[in-house]
Amino acid sequence: MEREVPLHYYTKSNKSLFKELNTSAENGLSSEKAKELLAKHGRNEIKQINKLKPFRILLEQFNSFLIYILLASSIVMFAIGNLVDAIVIFIIILLNAGIGFFQQYKAEKAIISLRKMMVPKSTVLREGKVAEIPSYKLVPGDIILLEQGNKVNADCVLLEADDFKTNEAILTGESLPVNKSADKLHEQTSLSKIKNMVFTGTQVVAGSSKALVLATGMNTVFGQIAETLQEIKEQKTPMQKRLDKFSKQLGMVIFGLIALIILVGLISNSDLVELFMTGVALAVGAIPEGLPAVLAIAFSISSTMLSKKNVIIRKLPAVETLGSVTVICTDKTGTLTQEQMTIQEIFSDNMFFKKKGKNLIFKGKNFKIKDNKALYYLMKTSLLCNNARYELTAKKYSFVGDPTEQALVMNALDLGFDKRELIEDEPSVKKFEFDSKRKMMSIVRDNKRNLTMYTKGAPEKLLERCSFELVNGNIKNLNESRKKDLLESSRKMEREALRVLGFAYRTFSKKTEIKSMKEEGLIFTGFAGMIDPPRKEIKKAIDECKKAGIVVKMITGDSPITAHAIATQIGIEGEIMIDSELQNLKDSELLKRMDKTAIFARITPHQKLRITKLLQESGEIVAITGDGINDVLALKSADIGISMGIRGTDVARDVSDIVLIDDNFASLVEGVKQGRRTYDNIKKFTKYLLSVNFSSMFLILISILIGFPLPLLPLHILWINLITDSFPALALVFEKQENVMKRKPRQEKSILDSIWIFILVVGIFSLLIKLFIFLYTINAGWSIEKVRTFVMTTGIMFELFFVYSCRSNTPLLKKGIFSNKWLNYAVLFSILAHIVLLYTPLAGIFKLVPLALSDWLFILPFALSGLVVFEIVKYCKKCNKKIKSG
Repeated sequence: MEREVPLHYYTKSNKSLFKELNTSAENGLSSEKAKELLAKHGRNEIKQINKLKPFRILLEQFNSFLIYILLASSIVMFAIGNLVDAIVIFIIILLNAGIGFFQQYKAEKAIISLRKMMVPKSTVLREGKVAEIPSYKLVPGDIILLEQGNKVNADCVLLEADDFKTNEAILTGESLPVNKSADKLHEQTSLSKIKNMVFTGTQVVAGSSKALVLATGMNTVFGQIAETLQEIKEQKTPMQKRLDKFSKQLGMVIFGLIALIILVGLISNSDLVELFMTGVALAVGAIPEGLPAVLAIAFSISSTMLSKKNVIIRKLPAVETLGSVTVICTDKTGTLTQEQMTIQEIFSDNMFFKKKGKNLIFKGKNFKIKDNKALYYLMKTSLLCNNARYELTAKKYSFVGDPTEQALVMNALDLGFDKRELIEDEPSVKKFEFDSKRKMMSIVRDNKRNLTMYTKGAPEKLLERCSFELVNGNIKNLNESRKKDLLESSRKMEREALRVLGFAYRTFSKKTEIKSMKEEGLIFTGFAGMIDPPRKEIKKAIDECKKAGIVVKMITGDSPITAHAIATQIGIEGEIMIDSELQNLKDSELLKRMDKTAIFARITPHQKLRITKLLQESGEIVAITGDGINDVLALKSADIGISMGIRGTDVARDVSDIVLIDDNFASLVEGVKQGRRTYDNIKKFTKYLLSVNFSSMFLILISILIGFPLPLLPLHILWINLITDSFPALALVFEKQENVMKRKPRQEKSILDSIWIFILVVGIFSLLIKLFIFLYTINAGWSIEKVRTFVMTTGIMFELFFVYSCRSNTPLLKKGIFSNKWLNYAVLFSILAHIVLLYTPLAGIFKLVPLALSDWLFILPFALSGLVVFEIVKYCKKCNKKIKSG
């Protein structure tokens, strides 16, 4: 159910409210009373949900099981005196934390920059005088004056209302303006049906009013929903869950092997200190120290790419989560649609016209409006019976007013009419403002020859007042039978989910008294149908989601007819469910219908949250889009919450993982593509890192079991990991992935799924190469320093060449050796770094020796073996597929 508003707010008499709040409609509060109430109730502000806390962001970067293992290794190294090893590991940890902190902090700052720089103002009555004050100073009991274009900054009950309308989409999701009045209600009702109140965060789109402030700050409906957010725990992203599982699996393997080594050593009465050092060496050999940093950098690079596509990533793992989603629950208004009412169809003179671009189309051809008198008068009426204003700035029109009236003005401008010119020719002399009973509006204008009443309104109400019709340029009598036919034409447009308005006019002699004019005897000219149309690029984006196996569901506060019409146009297919129907279903019943239901209409915030949780319980990875305070509960509970940058509230952005700068669903789909590419590349460098890292661990294990000296020292292993696990692995992030949107969402529980066999096979192959080099060189009687130099260099070169085979399942020659320039640079840099180590005084620190040219020639075939063998395997697999398919 919706957030309840206290009953006395909208049912109690104004007199009772004035007495309770010690105020009056004529004078408002005194300055002293206002100060007293401000001290009592506090500033009229919504508390920021997630404040920018740099230290907290920094600490979050260390919250990973893999980081815990690395920290433990660094502490152990420091304790036993291996300062270089300890420092290297600690630098890697800090690098990882620094990258993650910088990216998230930058994203948070970007969100803050989206907030409006100016403090909102409110017009109030204080001590009988009109004053403009900062809105944070509003208190219960204040009398505020509202007019078209104002933002409502407190929850208020209306005292007076003149043709007053507000846009409450931020709270209810309803895209059309809501008519408001000062009439009291007499029973409990839902938020969306309270017509005598206005609420914080909503916008005045028409008319003016005087209102009494009843609640401010966190006591408003807006504030109460924001406060509820604190009860919802933040969800870990799928990538974070996978990494946690992977880290624990890795930790268990490492500690298990170390325990085995110590057990074997104790049985053979080995030295305990040496056993401990060996265990540390094993741990260092197995842990992919560079993985956290490479992951952070990969996410950072991807988030930078997405920022260029209007997507701000607030939390780095959210990049990958976008690629994991199985269901996207999206708003309609503004995300799928243009958030701008637009004329789609016009009926006039027994003809239906389609609006296409800046033309009116009849039977496939452009139609000249001035050739048809009825159509001309319809267009003229749509402009002259209209309160919307517009300005031309930087070759672009900006509008103020009711969205319906804005649509009429934009349509007329497209078709060559200029409201300002018409107004100059025919100034207004009288207005009959719209009201909910008449459902019509009229303006009488003077064209110097006579007085003309221009009228627009609901089709059935307008036709009741019409006595004539313009047909073929002539005025004809309009009988009841013809009115039924015209109403059927109107309903035909309404069945297409168009909001339909009727238009008519009537002329009076200049001698006619204004007070005697009535909205009767009108001449009907036609209907105009409008809708908030879908964005042009949305249909393609929905099609891409379908091909990618991602289900798109529309959740909106709008009517089912409008929602279905938009869904049909953009390709969302399925059943429709409205709030009242959803409320009557148990969770188990709703789950059964969830797969078939694609559109949820008239949905409340509570039900949106319920849909999100049920989808998650059924195993779906859910992305939710939202902009208003009504969306924040679902945004925080979803696997990934996506808020809007343009029309989104600060509260919605504060709880989201991602912000769409342009509010466009198509940008979200671009994010999904990048997320899938990112995960694919993460899998590549993960299998690359682990396959070669574990070979070093088992090499050490074998050497211990056969009683040989260690082939690599902990510092050697750190160096290998540093220059092979960092830049080359990171360069894989730039691999171009094709057809990422032509496969189903992955359902992997661990990052090791589907790659552990590869890791095992490559690990064994790499181990055999290193073991051969070790046994050959040590049996040749070489010094242990030279043996370790050979083993270390062979391992490094093997990994640097093998990384090319990890780029893709496609053979390297077909993919292109030089197609990833960053990988080429990374490999070249790593080779040069190792050469510098071998031929400078650093070799002494690492207990290594320089290699001769003949040594390099000996190593080269072994270094290339992995690349050659696994590329041959790729070609064999490709040939087998051709044979099977042929």
